[in-house]
Amino acid sequence: MRRIWAAENAPEYIDFPHAARAFRIETIVTDLDGSNPKSEIHLGLTSLSRERATRARLLEFHRGHWAIENKVHWVRDVTFDEDRSRIRTGAGAQTMAALRNVALNLLRAAGVKNIAAGTRHCARHPESTLALLGLRAAG
Repeated sequence: MRRIWAAENAPEYIDFPHAARAFRIETIVTDLDGSNPKSEIHLGLTSLSRERATRARLLEFHRGHWAIENKVHWVRDVTFDEDRSRIRTGAGAQTMAALRNVALNLLRAAGVKNIAAGTRHCARHPESTLALLGLRAAG
């Protein structure tokens, strides 16, 4: 369940450039079996006017944010264990993030639904990895 409260205008005490509207979204989340309900509160600001940032549209934006979080960031954190990466100097961290994104996109373009299983398959079958890249093994 999701509920939204949106102010007509951003409060004057909010010192944020171009803030036009503030909102609060409450979601009730449960375990997959419906047990252990928990309330989560998400606060937000937008530079969009009240006409462009209707409550329905703000809820769409919020849901879209979580779709990205679940499809990309969560997969990178869990499947690629990105949070424990020790790469910190130069452009190394950005380069590795880009390579992880390329791997995710190649696997998804190939129709892989389970990214963890897809990466394990590619690790065991290098020819599959080459095929995803449009290459084939020499020989």
